[in-house]
Amino acid sequence: MTKKESKVIATNRKARKNYEIFDAYEAGIALKGDEVKSLRWSRGSIEESYARVENGQAILYNMHIPEFIKSSYFKSDPRRPRKLLLHKKEIDRLWGLTSQRGYTLIPLKVYFNERGFVKIEIALAKGKLLYDKRRKIKEEYTKREARREIKKHLKG
Repeated sequence: MTKKESKVIATNRKARKNYEIFDAYEAGIALKGDEVKSLRWSRGSIEESYARVENGQAILYNMHIPEFIKSSYFKSDPRRPRKLLLHKKEIDRLWGLTSQRGYTLIPLKVYFNERGFVKIEIALAKGKLLYDKRRKIKEEYTKREARREIKKHLKG
């Protein structure tokens, strides 16, 4: 890993499918020592996690970081709420936006930055409705069919 690279630990692949994403923010996470070691082994999941702004703090819920195998007596809860480290202005902005109906904060990916700190990319998102998903699938299908017809026409 070179100086400018970042190592991705976990991604939320369903996020772009199920949500319309508006803004993305990079935040740090307040972790304990064994959790960082577990993440260094690329163990962790953000598939079902979400974030909220409560009492002037951004909190990440339901992120799963399994226990570090070689940890001695100190074990932390794998799904405990974790504080997100953001600037006060960002927290205030996110609180104002998530208080509106339908907006939520979802994590997109967890990674180590170039300095070796654990960072999380959270996004302000709104859930897609079923007909939006169907419309997108239909558009992709028609584009694929059009490309096939053009390719067939150019060959023949």
